[in-house]
This record gives sequence, C-alpha cells and structure tokens, in this order.
Amino acid sequence: MTQDIFIGGGGDDYATPQYLNLGYANRHGLIAGATGTGKTVTLQILAESFSARGVPVFLSDVKGDLSGLAHSGSADHKLHDAFTSRAQKIGFTDYAYSAFPVTFWDLYGEQGHPVRTTVSEMGPLLLSRLLDLSEAQEGILNIAFRVADEEGLPLLDLKDLQALLVWVGENAGDLALRYGNVSTASVGTIQRRLLVLENQGAAELFGEPALALEDLMRCDAEGRGMINILASDKLMGAPKLYATFLLWLLSELFEELPEVGNPDKPKLVFFFDEAHLLFDDAPKALIDKVEQVARLIRSKGVGVYFVTQNPGDVPDDVLGQLGNRVQHALRAFTANDQRELRKAADTYRPNPAFDTADAIRDVGTGEAVTSMLERKGNPGVVQRTLIRPPSSHLGPIDTAARRALMTASPMSGKYDTRLDRESAFEILRDRAEKAAAGAAQAEAEAEKAEQQAPDADTPSLREFNKARRYAGKGVTRSTSRGQGKSWSREIGGAVGSVFIKELKGTTGRRIVRGILGGLFKGR
Repeated sequence: MTQDIFIGGGGDDYATPQYLNLGYANRHGLIAGATGTGKTVTLQILAESFSARGVPVFLSDVKGDLSGLAHSGSADHKLHDAFTSRAQKIGFTDYAYSAFPVTFWDLYGEQGHPVRTTVSEMGPLLLSRLLDLSEAQEGILNIAFRVADEEGLPLLDLKDLQALLVWVGENAGDLALRYGNVSTASVGTIQRRLLVLENQGAAELFGEPALALEDLMRCDAEGRGMINILASDKLMGAPKLYATFLLWLLSELFEELPEVGNPDKPKLVFFFDEAHLLFDDAPKALIDKVEQVARLIRSKGVGVYFVTQNPGDVPDDVLGQLGNRVQHALRAFTANDQRELRKAADTYRPNPAFDTADAIRDVGTGEAVTSMLERKGNPGVVQRTLIRPPSSHLGPIDTAARRALMTASPMSGKYDTRLDRESAFEILRDRAEKAAAGAAQAEAEAEKAEQQAPDADTPSLREFNKARRYAGKGVTRSTSRGQGKSWSREIGGAVGSVFIKELKGTTGRRIVRGILGGLFKGR
C-alpha cells in the first residue's frame, strides 16, 4: 500500500489520481462546502485512509453519520452500483469494502465512553470563554486559580470551583490587598453561569478519571490506527461547550506531546467539525491561542483539519496554516456570497484549464476542488476532483451495534465510574467544620469558667465576656496579624471568625448552622 492517500480522480474525465502526501498530512487541512455537498463523506474517506496506514484519528460526529466507520460497506447498500462505477471511473482499482477500528466517546457518557477533564486542566482562559465572562470576571477567576495553586487546593470538578469562589467572595477584602479588587457581584455572576453550565450537563465533563491522551493514540492488533469518534449530536446543543472542549483537547496535545520534527506520517489526525463555532465571537486572546496551536502543533506530529461550510469562517492567520484543502461547492445567491466565493478561489494556486471560482460554484455532490501539498511543501495546482467512495458503511449504525462495540472496547470500564477524591471542596469543608468545633469548644469553656468564677453572676461581667467573644470588632481591628502567617492559616482564621459570629444563641442550633455555613460560605 502506498504511503500517499488516494483522494479521488482529477483532470480530464477524472482520470488523474489525486493524492494527499502522508509526509505532509501534519501540515493541517481544510474541508469546506455548503450543506449537502459531500463534506461528511470526504471526512469519512480520509479517516479510513489514515487508519489503514496506522495513523490514529479523532473526529466529532455532529450528525451521527460517522458511526458507520465501524461496519463494512455492503453490496446490498442502495449506492453500491454508484460506488463501484465511480471507483472504476477514477481508477480506484483496489476499492473494497472494509470496517475500521472505532472507539466511541461522549461527554455525557451516553453514546460512548465518558470523557472527563479537571477544572485545573481546563484552566481560567478556556473556562472564561466557556462561561462568556467579561475581562473583570476573568480576572477574578484567575485569582481563584492562583489561590488554589498556592494553597494546594485541587480543582477537579465544578463543586470545587464553586466552593472556592464562595470563599473568594467572603474574603474579598483580604484578597484585594494582594491581588486587586474582587467584586462580590462578579463572583455571583460567575456562580450563576456555572449553575447554567451545570444544568446543561457540563458537570459530567469535569472530574476524574481524566482522559489519558495515549488512549486516543492507539492502534489495533493489525496496526491500523484507532478512529476515535466523539458523539456530538447532543453536544451541539451547547456549542460553546463543544468548541471549548475540542480546543482544550488540542491544547493538551500541544502541551503534552514531544517534538518529532517532520515525521513520515502523523502521530494523530484531528478533525474539527463545525469549526466556525470555535471562532464565533471569540476574543482575540483565544484566536491567538488557536493560531499558536495550529502553527506549532504540527512539529508534535499532529495534523488538524478544520471542517466548515465556508473558508471565511476561519480567521486568515489560521487559514494560512492549512496546506491541504478539499473545497466542495459554495453557493452564491447574494452579493456577499459572491465575495466569499471569490475570496475562497483566490487562496488556491490557479489552474489555467479553468476558473477556480466557477469550479467551486459548479462542482456537484461528491465532487470538489482540491489542492494538496506537493514535494517540499509547495501547494499543488487546484484540480476538480471526483472524491473516491467510502469502504465503510455509509450512514449510522444502530444503538445495539454501538453498545456491543463499546462493551468489547479496551476502554470499557476504565472511565465508566467517576472518582471523587479529596479536593478543594472537601478541604475547605473540613477547615470550616474544625473552625465550628473550635468555636463550640471555646463557648463551652467560657460558660464553664463563668459558672465557676465567684463573680460569674455579675451581669456586667457576663455581658463584657460575651461582647469580647462575639462582637470582637474592636479587638480584631486593634490586633495586627503576624507577618509570618501562611495563607492557609489566614483562610482558617477567616473561616473560624465566620463560625464564631454564627455561634450566638442556642449552642446546638448554631453549631448546625455553622457547619452548613462552612459548606456554602467557608468553602
């Protein structure tokens, strides 16, 4: 089997083979075209070809059609005659039906193995994008992450972050002295948006066990690359969650994988479907990050292919990194459509045999305008290409077949059970409970001392003692904090003061209220 990937037939009568050079496949690519022009089939045949050559693939299944990669095509399929006829026309002599190794993943854990990451791994920049925070709110989120790092408070799931934000709000004044102004109103806004995210089911994304990148980069016993399919039909209901998760995954690959230079073939090929969701209303800092990842991740052996309706959906700085291109038809119904069509055509190396803009407008379903990197990485002359037919099943498989594949998968059982080890929520809760217990003990000892003292029944002394214990404002202001105190001691002291204030009145009732206050105020 040649190392080059056969895309289809181009030139006169579609008789000239068009190849994607495997050595340049990590220089990224673009699959574009209007709805119904054949983008999904192009993605499918590329995934098949990479897998057959031992290259793992990660792709998102937005419409549910790509699960058919797990099953072989069939002569009983309604398009069998059309597929075989096309294969003969373009010279695809070794065309045969075949199934490919597939692993199903799902952020919600319903149509695939659960996919999780921790809040810490997601980081404040991507979380701010996910929550659509303002600059000031993003600053507060950064403060929370800094406090968590300095105090050894692991942020694993949403309740850890929610607990820490409550503490940040309660101690806004002390934090402002070190990090700058902390608005409790902004903290409340972040909490509300976290609640919306939780109601959308995103809480399933955060936690442990977190996804191990090596589980996406496996080959089967025959040496074929694993095709990792992320079920995204439900996920598209939360488009920012979808885009943020895929960007996080790209960032993790960029951070964790070693440099490999110019490999003979990619270590992983990543298809980013509905790519416009990544860039819609994205702040410049995020777009800069995408550009950085696209520019540098190829040296890690990862090829990134953006799939979208219009090349204009991708910023020019990112578009300039995409060397391998498959452009399906674009419709030009309006003046703006005409401008976008001409702009798309101008990015290709022209072919004297036809006008590129006309070709992009006129190609039919299953046909595309293609340009692949040639030797030395130069862009190839644009060609009208008839895309080869898929070898795997065209269309989705049924639920029973999907479940059977999930059960037989090596990933079965590895991520199914959520872990909940000690993290920020539990640590802050324990500190609050200890502070409550200490306050209760201090009250009991004080009352005992009053009862034993000769003048314990003196109303003025009793009121004086209670004022010192519970009001305490004058004492607190006149007593300076020691310079040697650590942040953890300050956190404990702040939580303790909250509970001391809460322990007025009936002791048993106030202890219960103090513990509950620790869960929601002292976290």
